Amino acid sequence: MKPVIRAFFKTLRLVLGPVMLLKERLTQPKGVQRDAAAQAAVELECQSLALYQFNTCPFCIKVRQEMRRLSLPIEKRDAQHNASNRDALLQGSSATKVPCLKITEVNGQTRWLQDSNTIVAYLRERFGTPAA
Repeated sequence: MKPVIRAFFKTLRLVLGPVMLLKERLTQPKGVQRDAAAQAAVELECQSLALYQFNTCPFCIKVRQEMRRLSLPIEKRDAQHNASNRDALLQGSSATKVPCLKITEVNGQTRWLQDSNTIVAYLRERFGTPAA
């Protein structure tokens, strides 16, 4: 019975994955417009961040959409098909759960944020533009 269930979910992922990616592509939010100096500062801050993710994970898509909305060039690392990224995720966060945001602080310490809602809240707090 287990192989049948696994085959069902694998087939479901194969069918729904491209649909989810198409929806992500078609519903991309418009990015925040900052002046050149502010955007350069944001880009510099984003160099200390990396998002471990799977392409078709709906929670990862949610985080990527927020990154686009906030115009954040955060490095995306595929933890599904890249064994070294998956190993780094497992070693750093003690799980292969995605999405996971790796934050390298100025002092060299590393924090790992898991859960899409937590990551989105962090990005909005750190990079969100004040309401006019």
